Formats: sequence, structure tokens, C-alpha cells
Amino acid sequence: MYQVIANEADFIVISKSANVHFHSQDGSAGVVAQAELDLGIKLYAVHRLDTLTSGLIILAKSPAAAAEFTRQFSEHQVQKYYLALAQGKPKKKQGWVIGDMAKSRRSMHKLLRTTVNPAVTQFFSQSVGDGLRLYLLKPLSGKTHQLRVALASIGVPILGDELYGGQASDRGYLHAYSLNFNYKNQAYQFSSLPQTGAAFSRDEVLQQLNVWQKPDSLNWPKAKS
Repeated sequence: MYQVIANEADFIVISKSANVHFHSQDGSAGVVAQAELDLGIKLYAVHRLDTLTSGLIILAKSPAAAAEFTRQFSEHQVQKYYLALAQGKPKKKQGWVIGDMAKSRRSMHKLLRTTVNPAVTQFFSQSVGDGLRLYLLKPLSGKTHQLRVALASIGVPILGDELYGGQASDRGYLHAYSLNFNYKNQAYQFSSLPQTGAAFSRDEVLQQLNVWQKPDSLNWPKAKS
């Protein structure tokens, strides 16, 4: 269900498995409740991942730590980087996707042409063979389904994300790959490679991940303001 990546005085960082609920539902413990049970402590969620998405999550150990992380997330001071795989040729291979988001049908969201309170995503991509492209995504906002909608909007819904038109697969190929933030005057950087998904294990993917080992140091395309 998850792996503990770091256990600090005020917070833990875990890597959630794909297809695991964040919150408890249907009588089954979500990843937060399970971590609380396993570690025997109260944990406070300060951000979340969709069920299909794997990867890094910060969980605070106290209300004070939760308030600080919530402030940082709301002010976009925690930088998050994601990996995704999608089939097909995108409308653009790198750059940004920007637009307001609105609820659509069947729990979906859609990208609008307006930019009143937009979702902004920067990205790179690289062909990894057989019509697949690997995407490194840097969300500059925290909207629901933001990255799933962003890739669908450029014609390449995430592999396994059938809600947004992605091809059926062994999992949804979206992974929270890296986190960078400062807490109590200390810089933290955590990364976690995907642990499941046959397509994430392709040699071409692993070779590209060597290039993207330190996403914060890359020359990112500038986002439109």
C-alpha cells in the first residue's frame, strides 16, 4: 500500500502505491489511516493524490506542522514533480498548459480557455519507443485532476487513465516523483521511482529518468503569466 521514505520529527514522507485510496472508503482503510495504524501516531494530511496516482505524500505529525505545510502548499512553496506515460503524439512536446478548470461529467474536470484562476503546468516529454512518451510534469497550482486534464487537453491522456480517455493498462501511469521544500530553515528533497507498472520499467524510460534525476535543476520552459 505504501513505503515510508522518511520519518522526521514533525512529518513523514511516504510513497503511495497505485490504485490505493487516499481516504478510507467502502469499509477499507485509506493510505493515511493505514499509516496511522501501522506507526501508532496521529497523522495530518496536507495534500493528496488521486487513487490511480502513486508516489510521494507528506503527512504532518502535529496540527502546528500541518498548518505550516498547508500554508506552504497554498503559497506554492512546495515544488512537486510528476512522471506520466501516454500513448500518441502531443500537440506540443514541452512547454506549459494553462487554463481555468471546471467540473464536467462523471467526476471529470475540464480545461477552459479562460485564465481567471488558472491551473498552470510546465512539462518536458521524451519518446520512449512504441508510440509512448514519458512526461516530466511540474504543476504550479494544485487543482483537482490538474495533470490528468493537462495531458488530455494536449491530446495524450495518461496511459491507464480511462476516465480521461487513456488506453486501458495495468495501472494509471501517473507518479508523484519528487518533492522539494524548506521546513524550519532546512532544505528537503525527496525522490521515489515508480515501483509498479510494466511500462515504467522499460529500458528507455529508465534511461530518461537518469537524465531527469534532479528535476529542480533542469531549464524549465517558462510558464505564461
